[in-house]
Amino acid sequence: MSSADEILDIVDENDQVVGQSPRGAAYARGLRHRCAFIQVRDAAGRLFVHRRTPTKLVFPSLYDMWVGGVVGAGETYDEAALREAEEELGVSGLPSPEFLFKFLYDDGAGQTWWSAVYEVRCDLPVNPQAEEVAWHDFLPEEEVERRLSQWEWVPDGLDAYERLRAFRAGG
Repeated sequence: MSSADEILDIVDENDQVVGQSPRGAAYARGLRHRCAFIQVRDAAGRLFVHRRTPTKLVFPSLYDMWVGGVVGAGETYDEAALREAEEELGVSGLPSPEFLFKFLYDDGAGQTWWSAVYEVRCDLPVNPQAEEVAWHDFLPEEEVERRLSQWEWVPDGLDAYERLRAFRAGG
C-alpha cells in the first residue's frame, strides 16, 4: 500500500471525526485531518533536523525540525507520535513523546490539519528512513535559529516551531 492509499480520519474545525479518506484524496481535496509533530533532542540537547526526500507527497525536499506525520484512521495522536518518531528516526524503544499542545494549521490555500506537538529525547543511534529523509543531523538550537532564514523549511513545521517558542515563553 502506498502512503497515498493510507486511510485518514477527516475532522472538523473542532477536531471531531466526520469521515475517512485515503491520504492522497484528502490532500488533493484539502480535507482537514490530523498530524503529529515531534521535536527530537539528543542527550546533548541538540535538535534533530532533516531535509525531506524529493518524493514526499507534501513539501518535498524542504528542511524540517520535526519528525512526525499523519495520524491514521482510528489512531490516537499519542500512538501516531510514537510510531512516526520511531519510523522516521529508524529506532525502536523510544520513550513515549510528551504532549505539549495542539493547534489548527491552515495555510490559507486549502491545506489544513489539526497538529499535536510533542517532544522526546532520543539517546539511541538514529538510522532515518531513506525514503523519508535525504539528510539529517542533530544541531544546536542556535544553529537552527541561524538557518531559519537561510534554508527553505516546511511551512507547517515553521509554524509549529514559532508556536512552540511562544508556548515555552508562556504565551
